[in-house]
Amino acid sequence: MYGACLEKLDFKFPLSVSCVHFICSSIGAYVVIKVLKIKPLIVVEPEDRWRRIFPMSFVFCINIVLGNVSLRFIPVSFMQTIKSFTPATTVVLQWLVWRKYFDWQIWASLIPIVGGILLTSVTELSFNMFGFCAALFGCLATSTKTILAESLLHGYKFDSINTVYYMAPFATMILVLPAMLVEGSGVINWFYTHESVWPALIIIFSSGVLAFCLNFSIFYVIHSTTAVTFNVAGNLKVAVAVLVSWLIFHNPISYMNAVGCAITLVGCTFYGYVRHMLSQQPPPPGTPRTPRTPRNRIELLPLVNDKLDGKV
Repeated sequence: MYGACLEKLDFKFPLSVSCVHFICSSIGAYVVIKVLKIKPLIVVEPEDRWRRIFPMSFVFCINIVLGNVSLRFIPVSFMQTIKSFTPATTVVLQWLVWRKYFDWQIWASLIPIVGGILLTSVTELSFNMFGFCAALFGCLATSTKTILAESLLHGYKFDSINTVYYMAPFATMILVLPAMLVEGSGVINWFYTHESVWPALIIIFSSGVLAFCLNFSIFYVIHSTTAVTFNVAGNLKVAVAVLVSWLIFHNPISYMNAVGCAITLVGCTFYGYVRHMLSQQPPPPGTPRTPRTPRNRIELLPLVNDKLDGKV
């Protein structure tokens, strides 16, 4: 919705918008932790910030940039088709790189989830090699981002609001220089030529507040579930959005779209059932409990101070 608003404002500067979003996320997390004191601040040593939080922030930014670039060359439907593979790539990456075990039923449940979204969004393909590559690497970046977030949140006693508190300033630092170099002159020109600057700025910064809520929600869901479940929910969101647009706004959908939505909903239901059944069973011996088993004693150390263990 806000993407459409920004298009109407003629503010076509995605890097600058992302900077605003991360600045608002930084301020929002600071207010929650420092001012309202809803959550205690988890003190992280500078070395751990660069080693464990900066990589996730960097991948987060890469994911946003690749998404914006791909949408310049391919339609949303084609991008959604490629991103439908995110749950599968998340499982494959965790299995290959992080050596995480997955039951065969989890692998099987991803087939209807991915296949259903393919049917839902495959009808309007418009191929462009550069856009395709950007969307494909964006899919891998999304998977890597959620895996790193899961590793941080599950493996090192972190919580969602502290993740935003440390991640957002890093992301702002990463994006601000490219935004100034690539879009700086365009933003200044927009400032002087746009008819209603202040109402437009209110809309832009309001989108930043929503971005803070979204970033918090992303890490909260990953913290409460897993990276795979989060990406499955992303596919479910697409199917539900198509159905809601048909039911409420009477937007026409094809037979293939409807079948794809139904398959995705059945697949997500099956995935939820499998997750529930597996959660009732003890894990097999040697099964990793985090995305990657630490290789040495140093990596077993928690990210937080022991004195805050009882508070978080």
